[in-house]
Amino acid sequence: MPLSEVVVVLQDLNEFVVSLDRLGSRQASATADEYTVGKFFADGDVARRLTRARHVIGVALDAQLSEEDNAEIDALCDQGRFYGAIAPLSDWTS
Repeated sequence: MPLSEVVVVLQDLNEFVVSLDRLGSRQASATADEYTVGKFFADGDVARRLTRARHVIGVALDAQLSEEDNAEIDALCDQGRFYGAIAPLSDWTS
């Protein structure tokens, strides 16, 4: 995996972690609402950038691991908590 791709992914992830922490703090103090969070996601192109990060990491794993290992990782990833899935929204607050 080229170092330049790793750096971009790390920069994006750092931006998301810090920004989401700040947004959470603002929500806790009632100075931000759902609109603010949605605006961050839309204006920051978060979905596309996270998709790219997942792709970069996936390509690196594919190159290093066996098909069996990659299949096991894919199966584990499929077990994640996905917003909008059948589980009630309250599952996201616990």
